[in-house]
Amino acid sequence: MIRSELDKLLRRPRTWLSLFLLVLLPTVVAFFLAGTHTAPRPGQGTAFLGEVLNDGALYPAAALAIVLPIFLPVSVAVVAGDSVAGEAQLGTLRYLLVRPVGRTRLLAAKLVAVTVFVLLAVVVVAGVSYVVGISLLHNGGGGIPTLSGTQRLGTLAATERTVGSVLFVGWSMLGVASIALFLSTLSDSGLAATLGAISVLIASGVLQALDAARSIQPYLPTRYWLAFVDLFRQPILWRNVDRGIALQAVYVVVFLLLAWANFTTRDVKA
Repeated sequence: MIRSELDKLLRRPRTWLSLFLLVLLPTVVAFFLAGTHTAPRPGQGTAFLGEVLNDGALYPAAALAIVLPIFLPVSVAVVAGDSVAGEAQLGTLRYLLVRPVGRTRLLAAKLVAVTVFVLLAVVVVAGVSYVVGISLLHNGGGGIPTLSGTQRLGTLAATERTVGSVLFVGWSMLGVASIALFLSTLSDSGLAATLGAISVLIASGVLQALDAARSIQPYLPTRYWLAFVDLFRQPILWRNVDRGIALQAVYVVVFLLLAWANFTTRDVKA
């Protein structure tokens, strides 16, 4: 069942189109930076863009910050939102459920496929951006500069923190995937489930910028998405990183349990 879902994921043109679009924007941004050698003003633009002109090895982190607010969560929401609802819409969910595999196993296979897409997306963005960064931008060599401006990180430390950023962003996107997967078990329309997940994220972003909603801001799903930036400080500021990991764990557990509870009791008529 898991192999079947992975084959389905990797054979769909949508998967590869999503990955292409995810790496396209950071690549275009890198070309503009390399061509103009003009960084955003302090306090403006995406994190790291001012530093990548000095060392392109930092560009994977910058690329993740570029795609994280919109493009990456939307891609995850599309894949996860369509995972169950898309089958129901096409009329194939009913035939999948009559096979002796069990609903829990089917949902687990869907989750594995979505998780693979999330990891594939963040790894591809980071990998392609590293190649683009060292090819187009200045290569400082011997590690990367910290955002604290105190010293450079050695190659091993820079690699560890970049990998940590990839894992943190991937974990954050699993929170999005869990919400979309739950909504996918509620609807027979993949589009509706996807739009529902995106609406949750938009609402979270709006409330995050609203002073009147300050009391609930620490619990919003988008609150700590960019906390991975603190991994590139010296010393590392773990407070928001730890909170981001814990918060996404709550979203993952709660919404996956809701998805399981709904899907195992759902009356599928399509």
